[in-house]
Amino acid sequence: MIIIVTLIAIFNIMTSLDTTVPRGPLMPKPQPQPDDRRIDSKTLLGPEGRVIIEHDGQHYLLRQTHAGKLILTK
Repeated sequence: MIIIVTLIAIFNIMTSLDTTVPRGPLMPKPQPQPDDRRIDSKTLLGPEGRVIIEHDGQHYLLRQTHAGKLILTK
């Protein structure tokens, strides 16, 4: 029981330090628009199932997991 309470306290401290979480009113989830450009993930990822995306001089890896999910990492 003490371990659970301690883990909850640590989680609360860590999330309060997270500056990526917007403060104030919740931001609405972006919705796809009918005129948004679309590309099939198989075309984007190729037969390897992964692609490097360059954005503002930074490189990001977009890959498909074994479960079929997409993961974007820096």
